[in-house]
This record gives sequence, C-alpha cells and structure tokens, in this order.
Amino acid sequence: MYLGIDHGTNAMRFAALDKHGNFFYFEVPRTDMKEMNGSEILDLIEKEFNIKTEQIEMIALTYSMGDGIVNIMDIQDVQNRGVRSIEGVGKKTGAGTLVFDTIKNAKIPAVVIPGIHSHSHTDPRMNVFSHSTSPEKLGIAYDALSRGINNFIVSDISSNTVTLAVANGEVVGALDACIFAPGTVHGPLDLEAIRQVDAGICGANEAFMNSGVLKNTSYKNTAYLLDGLKDNEDQAKFAIDTLALFASMEIEAMKVLLKDYSTCDCLFLAGSMAEVDSLVEKIYHHLDMKPWILGKWSAATGCARMARDIAKGKKQILGIEVRI
Repeated sequence: MYLGIDHGTNAMRFAALDKHGNFFYFEVPRTDMKEMNGSEILDLIEKEFNIKTEQIEMIALTYSMGDGIVNIMDIQDVQNRGVRSIEGVGKKTGAGTLVFDTIKNAKIPAVVIPGIHSHSHTDPRMNVFSHSTSPEKLGIAYDALSRGINNFIVSDISSNTVTLAVANGEVVGALDACIFAPGTVHGPLDLEAIRQVDAGICGANEAFMNSGVLKNTSYKNTAYLLDGLKDNEDQAKFAIDTLALFASMEIEAMKVLLKDYSTCDCLFLAGSMAEVDSLVEKIYHHLDMKPWILGKWSAATGCARMARDIAKGKKQILGIEVRI
C-alpha cells in the first residue's frame, strides 16, 4: 500500500493506493488532528485503510511551505521538516507537525515533497519571488500528469489561489496566493494592507489571511460564501465573479511563461471552489478554454502516485530529483 498525505489549509487528507490501482481516502480537520497523539494517528490510518503500518511500502507527504529543500528526500534525512521557518504566511495549528513527526518516529518509509521557491530548479526568472507554491500543489500537478497530458496549467482555487505551469512533464514555474490572484480568504497585500501593517494595526500574515475576495463581503469564510450561492445572493455571485476574473488572469499569465517551453494543451482546476459550476463557467468564458476539474482529493492522490512510483525506483517527479 502507498500513501499520500495532503497538508491542506483546513484539513489533513490521506489517500491510499493499493497494488490493484484502487484509491481509498479519509480526511481529518486540522483542528481535530492537533488534539491527537502519535499512536492515535497511526491507529486511525490502520483503521481507515484496513492495513497494518508494516504493510505501507511508501508515504509521500507534504509539510507547510516546503522551502527548506529542493529535492524529494527521505524523511529521515530532512532537517527542520523541510522548511526554513514555520513563521510567515498561512494558518498554523500544529496538525501537520504532529503527522510529520509521527511518521518519522514510526520509521515508516516516507519521502518529503518540496515546495517551489527561489532555490528550486525551475525557470530562474521566477526567482524574483522567494516562494511560488507549497508542496501539496505538486501533488495536484502529478495527479493531473497521470491523465496523459504533459503540457498544462493547473490552478488550485480555494481559500487561496495557486497556479502552476508544467511543460514536458516538468514544473517550470508557479504563482502563489501572496503574489497574484486572491482566493476566497487569502490574497496579496494591496496598498491598504501595507499601510495597515506599517501602522501596526495588523501583522503581515494577518493581512495576507484577510486579503481574499471575501474581505469586502459579509461572509466569514468559504462555507458562508457557498451558502450565499445556494440562496442566490448578489454579493455571493459578485465574489465568484471576482474570484474567476483574477484566477483567469493568473492562468493567462502562466500561459505566457509556458510559451517559452511548449504549448498549453489543457487547463486543470482543483480546490474547493473548482467544484462551483458558476466559477468554472466564468473561467471558461474568460479564457475560451474548457477546464478539466480535479476533486478535493487530488493533492493526496497525486502524492500517493508519487509514493508508488518512487518506491518502484523513479528518480525524478515533475522534473524534481528524488534523493533517497
């Protein structure tokens, strides 16, 4: 059995891939996961997937920004869990740390997936930004790659928006939520946010976590937005229109990068908002390109595919060297 673990914004998602090619899934909210101990986590994995940990041949997991490593590495060889620091951009609960340490201490065969950042071996022009994407987006890209298309763009749209370009099966660049397109909750710091940070009204991370398209609405989070859509509320429809516009602009920007390498043969959308029909329709309208929709399990699924392929001897994933 091969496992993939997605360290998502709101939940830890687990995917298992058996020798027959069947996938199995479960997820735990990060707020619930942080209350568990290591033995409880291992028991949960065994129960949900009906296996013993000794039957796990490989796990591929993601952790935080993944900006401390540039290669896919054995978990036992990774320093500081593969990050430069846990401070900075994003929500911290401690759930990802607990899962990482549990797997490492249990000595289960596992690899850690890096993020894409200024030290990565992608298009050097993108290195003007310190960070481009966290590791779970590579899981999504690898899941997309399994569809048999080698040149594509994948945009993950949820609490934040992150878009990657893949050429000839390799990641060439990405744009994170703090750089360009906002998600529902997170987004880049505009002039007002910069002024608030400088005035000491809030910290930069707090500003980032309140710069999504919902900041000027009455909705507190994505769940409230989805409820508003069900009730056909005007501000919910406007939020979706705004989200679609910026996501489309970011996708179009990545198509410019991709022109230096290949054609763009397919557009994949992932994340919770990619399951909203009106958003998909708007993106189709803006780009005149029909997206292929990936589900919320895509990152964990892609990581499970990585675990299987690495265990079978593959030496590079999406152009990233495997060092185990």
